[in-house]
Amino acid sequence: MYELKVEGMTCGGCAASVKRAVQAIDANAQVDVDLPTKSVKVSTSAELEAVKAAVEDAGYEILSAA
Repeated sequence: MYELKVEGMTCGGCAASVKRAVQAIDANAQVDVDLPTKSVKVSTSAELEAVKAAVEDAGYEILSAA
């Protein structure tokens, strides 16, 4: 599981965009977005770099990833 801190998410639409972006690279990914903390937890078989790239391509800045 990866935990990302993502800047720029402000609403449910943003959360859905991040979820769609991750699931575009792994349809079975589990994505939990917590808007108040800007936290995104991702359970996926995809590599961390691929997940980060997908989120950034969706227009969001990643502050940290682990």
